[in-house]
Formats: sequence, structure tokens, C-alpha cells
Amino acid sequence: MKILVLASAPVFIILFYIYYRDKYEKEPFNLLAKSLITGILIAAPVYFLEKGMSHLIEPFNTNQYIAAFNNAFLVASLCEESFKLLAILLLVWNSKHFNERFDGIVYAVFISLGFALIENLLYVFNAPNAMEVAYSRAITAVPAHAMFGIMMGFHLGIAKFSSQKVNYHLSRAFFIPFFFHGLYDFILMSQNNWLLAAFTPLLIYLFIRVKKRLTELSEISQINEEEPQL
Repeated sequence: MKILVLASAPVFIILFYIYYRDKYEKEPFNLLAKSLITGILIAAPVYFLEKGMSHLIEPFNTNQYIAAFNNAFLVASLCEESFKLLAILLLVWNSKHFNERFDGIVYAVFISLGFALIENLLYVFNAPNAMEVAYSRAITAVPAHAMFGIMMGFHLGIAKFSSQKVNYHLSRAFFIPFFFHGLYDFILMSQNNWLLAAFTPLLIYLFIRVKKRLTELSEISQINEEEPQL
């Protein structure tokens, strides 16, 4: 039970924080619950897609760095961020409740952390050192999924209420979290000490970046003509 709580608690703490930051109009609980559950459900197709992609790229993994790159970007990041974005577009893009720019962040984080919850539980309960893995992922992997969700949701929120550059922001809603998710995984998968030394600075940079994005969108409403500086 202790391990279950430790593996789940970071997800719900971050979700509560994002819900709290939604200043103008709170999202309905039923849609937030659907977003969280959708994030949980996409873990199954993502798993099988990643297995298939891993098999497909195996012949090209000629050394540890190419293998790390392929697994980080083409397996983990591509599959996971694609399904997260697809889930958001299908579930809430046309919803009447998606009526503020900040809502993009809310729904993207709920879907991202639904996925992260399942991923975290699988990692923790399949690890021989479960407590150590749970503590480690509580301060790295779970917040990272939330930060990727904030990046995605930021640009979705801008695209939703922008009169121009809609496709530009939609593409950034995918490619920015895709890049940073892939970079995050590549550093860890490379097992190179020089690259691993960049892991903590990367987390700090991501935290500063998403904190800025949260502040920008939480201060404006859908009817405010001013758009955040990108």
C-alpha cells in the first residue's frame, strides 16, 4: 500500500496544482475525470505501438547511441506524445468547456498524467527496488510528463483562440514536447556520464520554461486580445 501511494501521490498532487492554477473558470469534474481516464486507457495502444516500433528499428540500432536515440525519440517520445495529442484533439478540442487558453494546459496535463500514472505503477511494481524507483520517479519522470503536457497544452490553448498561425501552434503542440521528451529519454538511455551530467540542468530548464508558460496563460482569458510572447 505504501508503494502504491508513493507511486500515485505525485500524479494527484500535480493535478491538484494545475486545477488550482485555472483562475477564470474551473473545468467540470466529469470532463477532467474523462481526460485522466483517457490518459490511462491510451497506455495500452501505446504499449503495443512501442513494441512494434522497437521491433521495426532494431536492425538500425548499430551502437548504443543510435539505439538510445531511436528508442528515445522514435519509440517512447513519438508514440506517447502522438497519442496524448490525439486524445486531446478527440476528447476536448471541440468541447464548449475548452473556452480559455489555460484550458489547453489543464486537459493536456490531465491526459498526460493519466498515462504517467499507469507507466509509473508498472515501473515501480516491476522493479526489485520498488521504493527507490518510486522516490526517483516521483521527482523526475512524473513531473517530466506533466511538463511535456504543459508545453503541449500551452500551444493548443494559443491555437484554439488564435485568428492566425493555427497550424503553426498545432505543430508546436506536438514537436516541442516530442523534442524535450526524446531528449530527456536519450540522456538516460545513453548511459554516457557526460550526457547524464546534463540531466539535472535539463530538468531545471524545463521547470523554468513551463513555469513561465503557466504564468503567461493563467494571467489572460480567452477574450484578452494579448497573446503570450513565444
